[in-house]
Amino acid sequence: MPKRKLDALDCRILAALQRDARLTNVQLAESVGLSPSPCLRRVRLLEQAGVIRGYHADLDRNEAGFGLTVFVGIKVERHHEKQANAFREAIQALPEVISAHLVSGEADFLLQVVVPDLAAYEMFLTETLLRLPWVSDIRSNFAIQTVKHSGPLPLHHLPGESGS
Repeated sequence: MPKRKLDALDCRILAALQRDARLTNVQLAESVGLSPSPCLRRVRLLEQAGVIRGYHADLDRNEAGFGLTVFVGIKVERHHEKQANAFREAIQALPEVISAHLVSGEADFLLQVVVPDLAAYEMFLTETLLRLPWVSDIRSNFAIQTVKHSGPLPLHHLPGESGS
C-alpha cells in the first residue's frame, strides 16, 4: 500500500492534533479553517491510512515514578529470520522497553528503557535482558538529563509544504 501523500490541510490537522489531541472536532475544524464534517472525514481518512496511529497522554516520567532512562545497545549472535523474529517478539513484550529500533553500527538493536532507578535497571538487565536468546553483547548508556522530550513530527519540512 503506497504512503498517503499529505496535503497542506492534512498537515495543519496533524500539527493541531500533535499540539493537543484532546481538541473536539469542532475546535479542530475551526483551528484549521474547515467545517466540522469535512474535518472529521479527513481525520478518519488519516486514521484509516495509519498516519494517525492513536491518541495518548504525554506523561512526565519522573512524576510517574520512572526516574531512569537507559539507552541499551544490543548485539545479537546471528541474523537469521527465525531468531530475529523471536528476539523482536521478546522485546515487544517488555513494558520497560518504550522504544526499540533495528540499527546499523556497533549494536544491532537500540532500546529505550525506563525504570524507577539504578537498582531496578540492574534487576531488569540481569533477570531479563541478559536472559534473552541470541544476545551476545549489551551496552548501557544512562540519560543524565533530557534536553528535548519526544516532540511532534516536523510536518512543515515535508516537500511542497509551506509550514502554515
